[in-house]
Amino acid sequence: MDHALRGQKALVTGASSGIGEGIARALAAAGADVVVNYASNPEAAARIVDDLKAGGTQARAIHADVARESEVEAMLAELLGAWGRIDILVSNAGLQRDAAFTEMTLEQWNTVLGVNLTGMFLCARAAARAMIRQGVDPTLSRAAGKIICVSSVHEVIPWAGHVNYAASKGGVKLFMQSIAQELAPHRIRVNSIAPGAIQTAINRTAWETPEALKSLLTLIPYGRIGQPEDIGRTAVWLASDAADYVHGQTIFVDGGMTLYPGFARGG
Repeated sequence: MDHALRGQKALVTGASSGIGEGIARALAAAGADVVVNYASNPEAAARIVDDLKAGGTQARAIHADVARESEVEAMLAELLGAWGRIDILVSNAGLQRDAAFTEMTLEQWNTVLGVNLTGMFLCARAAARAMIRQGVDPTLSRAAGKIICVSSVHEVIPWAGHVNYAASKGGVKLFMQSIAQELAPHRIRVNSIAPGAIQTAINRTAWETPEALKSLLTLIPYGRIGQPEDIGRTAVWLASDAADYVHGQTIFVDGGMTLYPGFARGG
């Protein structure tokens, strides 16, 4: 997949750390120019941009809270003003505000749904408008644009204690499929990546001690925790012409977590 995305312009939301950073680095390594969106850590975003530029691609950091319509629109306007087009959107920004269901506040609910689902709507809508206007450039890609939603295994696995997060990711599933139906005639491909347990700061408590990691691995048949690069490689493939006939699909990158490993020894 070396240079499979050469010349294409990409936006990765929530790209200043974790999975988003891994995706941004993978897209750049495949030749794409990348906007690193961040909400709260400009220093980390700047460091990533410097690294991407040192690797020979164009990169820029843009601040935006994806849950705010005006900030999303301003981000797309800045990207298009600088580069003239957007070929790839990876809508990755997401967060957790965990609580027992009966103790969960409306603020916790709205914050998670606002970023994880409404933010995905706002970013995909802005990108799709631009992709429809620009159409297909066959020197770059067989598609007018590619939208990749970062979902989770919890779009299919219930998660007690995380009702807001699971509901947001269940919403992502049908959001992605519905816009895939609608945007297909414009030659805009839409798919999701659903990570399992990935070693990032958001789930540090699940892997930072040997005991916690051992417990986590009982849920992963493949026997290892995922890395951001695992998601990055999948994003590159989905954004490339190698996946040109892949549309409206969720690719689970989870080491087998969605195989319900407890049933491997009976049920």
